[in-house]
Amino acid sequence: MLADYAPLVVLLAFAVGLGVIVMGLAHFIGPRSPSPVKDQTYESGMTAIGGAQRRVPVRYYLIATLFILFDIEVIYLYPWAADFRNLVAKQGFGALGGMAVFLGILLVGYVYVWREGALEWD
Repeated sequence: MLADYAPLVVLLAFAVGLGVIVMGLAHFIGPRSPSPVKDQTYESGMTAIGGAQRRVPVRYYLIATLFILFDIEVIYLYPWAADFRNLVAKQGFGALGGMAVFLGILLVGYVYVWREGALEWD
């Protein structure tokens, strides 16, 4: 069983080792000539104006969190839908009932978020 993963472990070790070697060589062999001009902020060829950190509205984080929350739903739905026939053959319609409970809980959460007005941007 573990022998099946040996090629994957070798590939992972090779990739990590090669990355460490290349970064080490770049650090020791690469040229260094620090200057005040190189330490300045560079963004798209334009001189930076103001601070680098801007305030982001809390609503943005709320929408992003809700997107991630409801996006994870698809991560669970896709494998379940792809293997639905095998699940029904093994578990009967309990597989459908389990997913109905899962979707029901998500629907309750979605209705709650909608009623609270969290999906309105203004």
